[in-house]
Amino acid sequence: MKKLLVVLFLIFAISAMPVMAETCTMVRASHILVKTKEEAEQLEFYLKKGASFEALAQRYSLCPSGRQGGDLNFFSRGQMVKPFEEKAFSMKPGEISEPVKTQFGWHIIKVTNKICEF
Repeated sequence: MKKLLVVLFLIFAISAMPVMAETCTMVRASHILVKTKEEAEQLEFYLKKGASFEALAQRYSLCPSGRQGGDLNFFSRGQMVKPFEEKAFSMKPGEISEPVKTQFGWHIIKVTNKICEF
């Protein structure tokens, strides 16, 4: 009976503990930057059909990072414009975003890695 009470107590204690949230401090992402929403939607269509993100970035991105397949390397919060940052930090590695508008134009973002802590 004592063992049962100890087990029940431990289960209760563990379930009452706050859930530890994952905090991501850095994201590595690539992007394709274009002028219009229509261009971004067309690229999104190609990506959904299996086109290479890197090849599309090299061909269509207006950002100099396009030469590297859109790779922006790692960045932390506060380094990118807010809509871009919010979307990138909310995504999982491997995910590709829908078009995101910023003051620079329309982006399609691909998160390639994240550094997170618990």
